[in-house]
Amino acid sequence: MDDLQPVARHAGPEVTPPAPATVTTVREAGNRIKANIERVIEGKHSAVSLGLAVLLAEGHLLIEDVPGVGKTKFAKALARSIDCSVRRVQFTPDLLPSDITGVSVYNSEERDFEFKPGPVFANIVVGDEINRASPKTQAALLECMEERQVTVDGVTYGLESPFMVLATQNPIDMEGTYPLPEAQRDRFTARISMGYPDRTAEIAMLAEHAALDPLDALGSVSDATEVRTLIGAVRSVYVSDAVKAYAVDLAEATRRAPEVRLGASPRATLQLLRAGKAWAALEGREYVIPDDLQFLLSPVLAHRLLLTAEAHVAGRTPGDVLNRIVAQVPIPAPAAQPSR
Repeated sequence: MDDLQPVARHAGPEVTPPAPATVTTVREAGNRIKANIERVIEGKHSAVSLGLAVLLAEGHLLIEDVPGVGKTKFAKALARSIDCSVRRVQFTPDLLPSDITGVSVYNSEERDFEFKPGPVFANIVVGDEINRASPKTQAALLECMEERQVTVDGVTYGLESPFMVLATQNPIDMEGTYPLPEAQRDRFTARISMGYPDRTAEIAMLAEHAALDPLDALGSVSDATEVRTLIGAVRSVYVSDAVKAYAVDLAEATRRAPEVRLGASPRATLQLLRAGKAWAALEGREYVIPDDLQFLLSPVLAHRLLLTAEAHVAGRTPGDVLNRIVAQVPIPAPAAQPSR
């Protein structure tokens, strides 16, 4: 997107949304994209599926794990699988907010200031090691992640759809890292961990990656237009009133849990539901079921919860709290699904 000219928000939408696809189309396209990513990332089917679900839910993904397990490689593989604009930002302690959003530069020929868009003006923004930058620089992403726009020098510029921030970070107890602010974490739809590969996958990696990095030869199997169509289909996935109430019950349970001092926000509940719709569509279903929310609960909510000091001393984790909540919150009775 080197030739991108940012458009002021008040100018109205540039692109007419394509006609929505069906969930069958979503499932077929999703399988195609996942298979392409798994040419590079082996043995991580669940992580790959979650990453794609976040993209179709119009959310943002945080990948947290120790160095060397493929966080950045997965982010690059997902970005390269879709023929759209991609920008990568290496977060460092000296990175400035203007290095992300862009800056106004004086043009001596025009005798006026000219806006030079930053890397955030892309369909997929890969933020590598996001927690190595200062909180001030991390905050530069808040507006674009929530509102799909950037304001510089009092002028608001819209961001093109689809838009996704795909960030990696090392655990916060590693040297030279800063914990993400609560407002920043809450804007990430889900957090996943790659984990170490199993023995078979690691042996296969040594055989296939030793001589040539498959990422170099990875081509795209989709594009921005198709992704917008898939997002339209995900939006139309049906959610019953009972499932909506179940999502609220799960979120409210985190706010009442004695081990938690900051529970899930209403934004978290909304993103849980959106992720559930994307997950259902990738499974080929036109409706969300409670199992979808249960499966997504930890990836979507765990990074948002702040535990009490007593819970930390006792060795509790957000995952433990969420597992207990799933076991305690009543599951809604099955209801007749809509006929399509």
